[in-house]
Amino acid sequence: MLHLLWLLPFLLAVFMMDGQRRKALLSRLAAVPELLKRMTECVNLAARRWKKALALLGLAFLIVGLARPSWNPTRRDLRRRGRDVVFVLDVSKSMLADDLKPSRLERAKLAIEDCLDVMDGDRAGLVVFAGTSLVKCPLTMDYGFFRMMLDDVDVNSVSRGGTMIGDALRKVMDEAFDDQEKQFKDVVLITDGEDQGSFPVEAAEKLAERGMRLIAVGLGDESAGTSIMAPDEDGRRHIVKYKGEVVRSKLDSETLRQMVAKTRDGRYLPVATSDFDLGGVYMSLIASEEKRDLEEKSVEIYEEKFQIFLGAAFVLLAGAELIGDRRRKLN
Repeated sequence: MLHLLWLLPFLLAVFMMDGQRRKALLSRLAAVPELLKRMTECVNLAARRWKKALALLGLAFLIVGLARPSWNPTRRDLRRRGRDVVFVLDVSKSMLADDLKPSRLERAKLAIEDCLDVMDGDRAGLVVFAGTSLVKCPLTMDYGFFRMMLDDVDVNSVSRGGTMIGDALRKVMDEAFDDQEKQFKDVVLITDGEDQGSFPVEAAEKLAERGMRLIAVGLGDESAGTSIMAPDEDGRRHIVKYKGEVVRSKLDSETLRQMVAKTRDGRYLPVATSDFDLGGVYMSLIASEEKRDLEEKSVEIYEEKFQIFLGAAFVLLAGAELIGDRRRKLN
């Protein structure tokens, strides 16, 4: 904002050029002394100079006020408290099923977005999985970066198809979390529960041994299942078939219930095909839990003093407007 002060020399030059232009115009009338005298006797040149000076000074104070000057620093200790929450998101092709609109995967991403809106001070991480697992976003309090990583998630985020829930949990333990402060870690697993031999229950037991809590969100039709609409190379959607038979994806609640039962205070949320509010789940199950110190630092806080300069600018600019540049005639 202080670079705006460069306007002042420019305005001063404009005022000086205006004065020179006025003198040049008046000099043309010098051949008629009587007319020149009548035109200049009513002009208060000193008042005109004061008017311009107050306007420039008022503008200078206004610019300095906009720069928010401050002084009188005081040192203050700031402490940030929170928990570590890793979202483990299933990106296998079964998550393209549309028993939740627009699809299981897109509905899960929207739910995580809603959860971020109410998170306050907790670190969030994202692991995506299908046949393999990937730490898409490490633990961070930069929710804007997290959202950017989440927006980029689709069924092509990992290189291998299938569903390996157990491997995803082991990825969380090995790469997403550290071994410190075990009691302040939550894993939010969002999946349809279908697993292909990755021993997810045993992985949940290991999760519990490290003091981590599992909250599992089960998506999909649990009874008849739902066909999967996947895009081909040209972007056209078609029903997935295997050996001529339509592939139907069903929610495996039993596996997810066994998994959460292995962790302390674990919870299973059988969403199935209904709407769900992950933000509300966070507020009731995570936000109310004990938090640890994530960051502590000492900073200097300065007192804002911009009001002084804005007040002075108002007085000076108002004074410039009130000054008249015409002399009063005395009868």
